[in-house]
This record gives sequence, C-alpha cells and structure tokens, in this order.
Amino acid sequence: MPEREIYDPLRKKNVARTPEEEVRQQVISWLHESCGVSLMRMESEYGFVYNRRRYRADVLVFDRALQPLLLVECKAPDVPLGAAVVDQVTRYARVLPVRYILVTNGPTTHILRRRPEGDGFDYCSEIPEGWLNG
Repeated sequence: MPEREIYDPLRKKNVARTPEEEVRQQVISWLHESCGVSLMRMESEYGFVYNRRRYRADVLVFDRALQPLLLVECKAPDVPLGAAVVDQVTRYARVLPVRYILVTNGPTTHILRRRPEGDGFDYCSEIPEGWLNG
C-alpha cells in the first residue's frame, strides 16, 4: 500500500501525498540540494491577496535580503503547461515582485525571467547563471 502522506520540510509536517505535492517536494529538494538554496529561504503555500482574493503560491524563494526572488508553480504530471498555467502564475507575479518564475509538472519545466523594464516575462532557454544567488 503506498504512503498517503509526504513530508514537507518547509511546512515541517506531513501533508497529503498527491501528484502535485510530489512534484512540489521534488522541486524543493532540487532547489535545496542541487541549487544550494537554504530551506530557510523557501516557503510552501505562500499566501497573498490579488484583486481582493486570497491565493497561494506553491513555493516562494526569497533572496538573501528576504525579498521575493522565485515563484514556483507546480502541477500534477498529467497537467499540460499551457498558456493558461503561465498566465496564472504571471498574474501572481503582479503581486509578488519576483525576478524568476519556474512552472513545472515534473517531466516539463519552464523558467521565465522578468524583463529588465519590469513589464512581463520571457522564457529562458537555459537556467540563468547565478539566478538564485540574489
């Protein structure tokens, strides 16, 4: 019988094991172990208000000055990462002034970088050099 819960080191508790949650935990692990981001600089289920409605970012990574740096949106592996998903997360970035967005369903991952003039995002063809050193 498969385990019904998975440990989230950011929330410091077991949470329901769903396909989306498994993707989230894989991203947290990758950011921490491969990219060297301290768990102290990440938050799961980060709550915020946009147009008077409450939303939650799957993962928010803060820079060393504790300002929002990277917004992560996780979907289940069977959810295509189409324009609607990217539109959703770029709307979130209107409230959360991040430099980067990472959208993933596990098998497919897109990284977007805020344009220098600040009005929108462009897809990155590769992981930007030093992108999480802020």
